[in-house]
Amino acid sequence: MLQRMKDAFLYVSAVQPALALSSGPWILVEDLSSVYSDVELDRGGVKHAHKKRKLADGREKTMSSDDEEGLGKSRGRHILVNKMEMPSWSETLESFCTARESWDLLHSHDGLESEFKKICATWKTDSWLWFRIFLTDMIMYQGQYRKALSSLHQMAAVQQPQPGQQSPSGQTSLEHHRALIQQASCHYALGEYRMACDKLLDVVSGLVPPNQELTKAPEDQGRVKTKSRKGNDLRLLPCTSKAVLPFCLQLMLACFKLRAFTDNRDDLSLGHVVVLLQYDWPQGEMLFLKAVDKICQQGSFQYENFFNYVTNIDMLEEFAYLRTPDGGRIQLELLPNQGMLIKHHTVTRGITKGVKEDFRLAMERQVSRCGENLLNVLHRFCINEKIIIIQSLP
Repeated sequence: MLQRMKDAFLYVSAVQPALALSSGPWILVEDLSSVYSDVELDRGGVKHAHKKRKLADGREKTMSSDDEEGLGKSRGRHILVNKMEMPSWSETLESFCTARESWDLLHSHDGLESEFKKICATWKTDSWLWFRIFLTDMIMYQGQYRKALSSLHQMAAVQQPQPGQQSPSGQTSLEHHRALIQQASCHYALGEYRMACDKLLDVVSGLVPPNQELTKAPEDQGRVKTKSRKGNDLRLLPCTSKAVLPFCLQLMLACFKLRAFTDNRDDLSLGHVVVLLQYDWPQGEMLFLKAVDKICQQGSFQYENFFNYVTNIDMLEEFAYLRTPDGGRIQLELLPNQGMLIKHHTVTRGITKGVKEDFRLAMERQVSRCGENLLNVLHRFCINEKIIIIQSLP
């Protein structure tokens, strides 16, 4: 029992260092490495095969084992962590693994379990925040997400911000987002996408996006997991705005992707996917081209927020191409009230020409925005469209 307590405390000392005067907390969440690659990409779309070849050429790489390490495989699950960000990754994950195995041993026999519960009651372990963090992470590892949600609600009650407490970056509440972020991760794993996005958007509203784009090391460019483990993996995520905002964007993408690529038409979800795929570009190129193929199959596409949030030059070029004869003369309603104009007026040649001119001018203006800080753009998307994002999920 003491060994389990020691290992659990060593693990939590690493993932919640405020309890042990160390640096930067960490959060255990679902791993989203395969968010860009786990949808079948070839379903008969041929219009843009030329660009698929161009975009895919030499870009697909497997994740390097030199940078990502995982333990905790006894149940077929991996816990991934970036070695460069957590120098003590080996000891941390080994402590978690040993503490979890000790917990299983203490609950393997009625007598042991009974004695252990008595000691926990005497020590009032329910009031130990570090103990609650370990239990929650262990339950998530076991895949008991409903039980983990209950534990997280209890943790949120215990973990209240201290008056005037600030993180090193000057933000007062980042590490207290742990419960919300893990709740979102659990809801996602349970298929409750509306609840997941609701929690995520609460977190995003309290974040300040970095002043500059996140820079990636050369070996990180274009790295894609080519084989999905179907959500079996978990990841330790640094609890910083730099790491949390991208995770939120990727989890939202994972939620909407499933709706966007069903046989049923859902332009709103497809539009949200296009907006979210801009982050970490070009990792999402092939998924974007699948969205383009779906638009081609539909023959039209309506997303009136397009010019508010799409600033990726490759995407702008592709949508401009769709309107040309070679691109299939796809009917695109990307301007606010464009659909209403066409519906409520006789479509004369002059009005049609005016709509085309408006589109051309809007596209030219949009190209001039390509230098904007993308994380600022996506942060605005999350804040301004929160209601419509949540309502468009089941």
